[in-house]
Amino acid sequence: MIIKKPTLEKISPSFGSSILVRQHGEKADKNNAFWHFHPELELVYVNKGQGKTHIGNHLSYFNNSQLILIGANLPHNGFTDRLTANGTETTVQFASNFLGDDFLTVPEMANIVALFERAKKGIRFQIDTKKKIGLKIEKLLEHDGLKRMIKFLEILNHLSKTDDYTLLNADGIALETNPQDSNKINTIYKYINANFNEHIALDDIANEVSMTVPAFCRYFKKTTGKTFTQLVNEYRVVHATKLLNESQMSIADVCFECGFNNFSHFNKQFNEITGKSASQYRKEIKHIIQ
Repeated sequence: MIIKKPTLEKISPSFGSSILVRQHGEKADKNNAFWHFHPELELVYVNKGQGKTHIGNHLSYFNNSQLILIGANLPHNGFTDRLTANGTETTVQFASNFLGDDFLTVPEMANIVALFERAKKGIRFQIDTKKKIGLKIEKLLEHDGLKRMIKFLEILNHLSKTDDYTLLNADGIALETNPQDSNKINTIYKYINANFNEHIALDDIANEVSMTVPAFCRYFKKTTGKTFTQLVNEYRVVHATKLLNESQMSIADVCFECGFNNFSHFNKQFNEITGKSASQYRKEIKHIIQ
């Protein structure tokens, strides 16, 4: 399956370091989030926040915390819609050979090399691993030089040995990068994100990228592997999971708030995309303690 054509992001580690560690504790501007990729791997830990996870062909909503490892050249969008009180997002970006090409061939690195390979599909680590590793990722900011490197290797070692994870693109994706085309797909995603709760006419979205409707439909299916309607419905259902999680709105109100104008169609799409009904989803979410 061919994935959307994203923007190449160039990453420069701090002087004297082979990894880049960053943290922010303010609300992320989701309007400035863009579809991008980079040859470096990226480890993301959000300790308290909400947002959409869009990595490869995976699209979902998270509430509270998440720990994700994104492989080299795997396209992704921004994560945090907002951070809760005392919430932070910490990212570590690094090349797979940050310790040198030869280091990857030593027997002791075999598990970590396998982790980097799994990360090409995107990895979401579950609750137990989040609790053990999240704070260690945040504490990387307190160290520098060799000590930071040793602490980071300990984190990678733990992540490489746990089976407490989910692959986000289990079917795999084939990346087709074409940076000069990235403005087009980024324009489409921004338009969907701003208008998915209303009817989006194909004429309107095609006009946004100066294409005819037939040409747009062919382009979109080729670059995403989905029809435009399929992707818009995914955005709507993911937003519905957010409202079911965070609000006391009735399911009928959630349906119309997300852009569906037919309750039975909403139920059908929600079931197809999440594998359960909206009422079942809300009932289950009340019993989850992250």
